Amino acid sequence: MTYDIGAVRAQFPALATGTAFFDGPGGSQTPRPVIDAMAEALAAPLSNRGRVTAAERNADDLVHEARRALADLLGAEPSGIVLGRSATQLAYDFSRTLAKTWSPGDEVVVTSLDHDSNVRPWTQAATQAGAEVRWAGFDPGTGELSAGDIRAVLSPRTRLVAVTGASNLIGTRPPLPEIARLVHEAGALLYVDGVHLTAHSLIDVEELGADFFVCSPYKFLGPHMGVLAARPALLETLAPDKLLASTDDVPERFEYGTLPYELLAGARAAVDFLAGLDGPAGGGRRERLAASFAALDEHEDGLLHRVEEGLAGFPAVTSYSRAASRTPTVLITLDGHDTRDAHRHLAERGVNAPSGSFYAVEASRRLGLGDAGGLRIGLAPYNDTSDVDRLLDGLGGFLR
Repeated sequence: MTYDIGAVRAQFPALATGTAFFDGPGGSQTPRPVIDAMAEALAAPLSNRGRVTAAERNADDLVHEARRALADLLGAEPSGIVLGRSATQLAYDFSRTLAKTWSPGDEVVVTSLDHDSNVRPWTQAATQAGAEVRWAGFDPGTGELSAGDIRAVLSPRTRLVAVTGASNLIGTRPPLPEIARLVHEAGALLYVDGVHLTAHSLIDVEELGADFFVCSPYKFLGPHMGVLAARPALLETLAPDKLLASTDDVPERFEYGTLPYELLAGARAAVDFLAGLDGPAGGGRRERLAASFAALDEHEDGLLHRVEEGLAGFPAVTSYSRAASRTPTVLITLDGHDTRDAHRHLAERGVNAPSGSFYAVEASRRLGLGDAGGLRIGLAPYNDTSDVDRLLDGLGGFLR
């Protein structure tokens, strides 16, 4: 494996500001090839999709190219890739569609580990359908959400389980294949919020056992949009509300209005950029993605070790990222200090590490942090050891 961090960093114009970015879990910086792809899409002739004019063909090609790239990234079929404005919007759309099949007495499971975009759409849809909401908790001491936590709230009336692939707050990665087995044995569907996970791990939706898997390209170096992957045959069974004249074909029946072609060009370019992180790797795009994510994992693990080793030297620091399997994401509090002040102190020194609960409000409350949360340090492909050292130096200065 080869990971040339210098070559990677050279592709990100935002790094020219001198800022060390640890806010990737909220949205990553954008590499030049992605920016160029979006500009090129807008500069070329564009119109509604078709195959007659050059403008029609350009639009149609951008859609199909994006579906193929995102399918390669997620181990899915292109015809199972639904394109949307955001992961939140997709969750609301699919919750309303699935809730049409729920009846009073049915049950929907959500977890206290999840981002609110994988909680509130389901609890609201359940309430409107007369279904019961059941909550799966996680261990605040270890940060773990186990398969047993899910098993405890399943029943023959469970219709859907919504669970995160990785916590955007503390990084915990629940054992999805084991959870999926339990959910399917109960006769229910599994909806996975993979927004945070997809930035750090090569996804195979079938191996994970997800019936629906959602992610956001802007968390993995792409533009602001949402993506959902599902089996085409499953999508065929769902009947969303839609315009009379719009197609009923899958996956287009779930996509409203004209798609943002320039964002699709950026999403495809982001996948291709990720596929090139391990420079010498050959083969098809999926094979190159596997090599790149292996190299990225090694790179981020080394940086995470450096972060945690440095934080261990500060007695005032408490870390809540404790799960055995997790992303390179660390949530901390600082004894005697407000993490919002630490956020400002670091920002003045060109280090971006935000403070908050980051919409994972149920998780923050379960950890005993209320709605305030803590200081979150998230690693991304463009971080290097100098970034980490600046972060630790800045925290040390703040604590002194």
